[in-house]
Amino acid sequence: MSTEKMTRVEENFQRALGLKKMVDRWHSSHTHCLWQMTLSQRRNPYAVLRMQDAMEQELALANKQLLMVRRAALHQLFEKEYQQYQEELRQTGKAFYVERL
Repeated sequence: MSTEKMTRVEENFQRALGLKKMVDRWHSSHTHCLWQMTLSQRRNPYAVLRMQDAMEQELALANKQLLMVRRAALHQLFEKEYQQYQEELRQTGKAFYVERL
């Protein structure tokens, strides 16, 4: 694997870790919103509606971020398996055809 690809994979992995932390923060914010809703449910029904809207938006963003994290992890897994497959072929004296420009 070239240095550029390794750098790109490492950057994707670091981005995935950052996104996972963001999803965790959103999850704790969601828990906080649920707690606030139970406290203010009887006092202000409009505040409850605003919180519900905010929760729906946060969940949609969290789902998008989780999808990005899963894609990055899957990409990293494919790269690892590709390297392993190349090594196995190299050990048997075979290789992939790579067109050089």
